[in-house]
This record gives sequence, structure tokens and C-alpha cells, in this order.
Amino acid sequence: MKKLFIKYDEIHRLTHKIAMDIQKDWQPDVIVAIASGGFIPARILKTYLKKDIYVVGLKRYSDTEEAIHHQPIKIQWIDEVEKKIKDKKILLVDEVDDTRLTLSYCLKELLKHDPKEIRVAILHQKLKPKEAEFPPEIKTIYQGEQIDDVWIKYPWEAVDIDKHNNNLE
Repeated sequence: MKKLFIKYDEIHRLTHKIAMDIQKDWQPDVIVAIASGGFIPARILKTYLKKDIYVVGLKRYSDTEEAIHHQPIKIQWIDEVEKKIKDKKILLVDEVDDTRLTLSYCLKELLKHDPKEIRVAILHQKLKPKEAEFPPEIKTIYQGEQIDDVWIKYPWEAVDIDKHNNNLE
């Protein structure tokens, strides 16, 4: 599969675009980052939106990354979740909408705690059929850009950032 190498400055520009789109018509109460891909975009969004970040850890790949779990597994969740998200406007952040399984699962779990509203922010929307749908309560998805179905190599996954930046991994 073709690989697309993304550099940190590209991440920042895409996240800035998302932040500007959000600020046009909405202000979340909190940001929820999906670990680990949502960490960095969520942190950059915090700079623009000035909101606290909560982190949820979901895992789809085994430790060897050879096996994919059919449904995400919770490895970390928000402490006192009811107090922190009930009646709040939540911005859920991840790096990519690929199969949509992780995003859909996380949204359903968050909706169990009666938030006022949830919107989604992703850096990359892959143009491909999805294996899951967003819950009907989700009306707004902010995206940095749409891309073909390629293997995305994010800089935070690189062992050697110089090789990554030169597309040599």
C-alpha cells in the first residue's frame, strides 16, 4: 500500500485549520483525545481553544500489530466521567477516520454519560467505505483534509525523524 509521510508542520497547519473552523460557530467545553493518535492534535487544539483535555485509551491492534481486534478495547477511560462530561459540549479528537470503528465506539461510550453535544475533529478523512457509522447524535465532523486510502505515517510514530521527513522509512 502506498505510504503518505506527514511532517509535524503539516499537522500544525491542519490543526490550525480545524481550530478556525470550530471557532466560526462553536465552542466546546472540553476536548477528549483518543490515545495515541489524538494526543498531539488535541494538544495543538488546546492552544487555540483554551480548553482542558481528557484522554481515552482505545486499542485495536495487538501488541505485535499483526492482529486487529474486531472492536476497540478500552485501556484507559476518563475518571469520574459522569461529572466531567455530563451536559458538556465535547470535541472528540483523533488523527484519522479510517474504518471509523474506533471513533464510532468511543462516541457511543461517551454518549452513555449524557453530554450536551459531541463533535468530532480529525486530521485526515480517508475516502473509503467505512465499517461503522457515527451515532445519529453526531452532526458535525471537522476535518483537516480528505485523502485517498493510503497508509499514513505520522511523525510521532517515527523512530528516526530525519528518515521520516525524507520519506525513507
